[in-house]
Amino acid sequence: MWKIKNSLNNEILKYFILFSIYILSFLWLFESIFFKSLYKAQRINDIEYVSKTIIKNQFNPNFQDIINKSALDSSVCIEINDKNYSTLFNSSYYGKGCSKANDSTLKYKFDFIRSKKKNQTYEIENKKEGLKTIVYAIKLQNEKYAYISSSISPSSGIETLIRNQLIIMTIIIIILSFILAYYISNKISHPIKKMNEDAKSLAKGKYIDFTNDSKILELEELKDSLNYAKDELRKTEEYRKDLMANVSHDLKTPLTMIKAYAEMSTDLHANNKKKQKEDVNIIISEVDRLTLLVNDILTLSKIQSNIETLNKEEFDLIELTKDIIKNYSLLEETENYKFIINHNKDKILINADKQKINQVLYNLINNAINYTGEDNIVKININEDKETIKVEIIDTGKGIKKEDIPFIWDKYYKNKKEHKRNKIGTGLGLSIVKNILTVHNYEFGVNSKKNEGSNFYFIIKKEL
Repeated sequence: MWKIKNSLNNEILKYFILFSIYILSFLWLFESIFFKSLYKAQRINDIEYVSKTIIKNQFNPNFQDIINKSALDSSVCIEINDKNYSTLFNSSYYGKGCSKANDSTLKYKFDFIRSKKKNQTYEIENKKEGLKTIVYAIKLQNEKYAYISSSISPSSGIETLIRNQLIIMTIIIIILSFILAYYISNKISHPIKKMNEDAKSLAKGKYIDFTNDSKILELEELKDSLNYAKDELRKTEEYRKDLMANVSHDLKTPLTMIKAYAEMSTDLHANNKKKQKEDVNIIISEVDRLTLLVNDILTLSKIQSNIETLNKEEFDLIELTKDIIKNYSLLEETENYKFIINHNKDKILINADKQKINQVLYNLINNAINYTGEDNIVKININEDKETIKVEIIDTGKGIKKEDIPFIWDKYYKNKKEHKRNKIGTGLGLSIVKNILTVHNYEFGVNSKKNEGSNFYFIIKKEL
């Protein structure tokens, strides 16, 4: 089914109107159902307050003035009688619902005096006028009796006034809802629309900064997230371009050599088997370099895409390292490289993906071979303690600048200024190392100082 999608402005307006309707519905419901009950409760409170005033001031010389003022302030009727039901005093306020001397409902006076009670409440209904009156009778000193009465039926004038006020409030609230909804929706939607337009530009390759003019926390966080995504996309695009440029260079160089030596083998050395064999060996070497480059690119791609999973197994880290070093025997023989392995135990077992850890060691050793000093020494330290196993690959080269260290794990970072053809490897080694160690959740890093060599390390926490 199709769903209608409203704009943010319309959604905010809708919810404001709904909120206003709920508030107004409650007010009208309150006026219709609870108003009379609350009016009655208020009148009873006023009568009780006046009764306390009468009892407190019954011997006051200004008693009549106090009664008149209380009656006027509280809109009640006050009548003082003696024990013979004779009226001694009537308040000057005669509001609607006040009892008259000849009213047939005055029988409550006789009932109260005969009851001998100190106070009593009576509710009288005038069916002819449709009014209800509440009378509070209290016994005073010197056999005097006070009767405080008030209508508990709100007058039609009061009800009309309240209803008219509700109508005015309804109109005002609806108008204010429209105004506030328009203002708030524009306040919120404007920066969102702006960021949406910038996001569309980002999709087209325009890396502009996202801005937020409002002070809304969520929009500020959205702006920061979009700017972070923009920066990451820009880095990814730069890495992609660098990768393409460097891979193209690394592909072009061996392909050129393969072609050159193939032509030499067929043209210049057609009758010289020794030279042809040398040409073929160089071609094989360059093909191996191409294979290594392609494999490294595929490995890095699989790791970064989480296509490969960890196949953990228990194996001896010392034995694995020694097996890798055997592959460099040719360098030891022809270029006098020295590989020194130090370990505090003869056997150190770990539970990890053996093939991937092999790639880590292979790439770190390759890196050390390419950048070690003139002494051609590469040290591998493997030490185990109670909680961790630390692996270090150390060279004696020129070291790494402090400001460059955070970036050496990026693809081809070391070749950004000047592409360098490595003796061994493809320039993707450290990026592969970073991804594999991250997947294993191992701590890793490098300690390096200029002209003092570099110490690449990773730490394996034992599974307790």
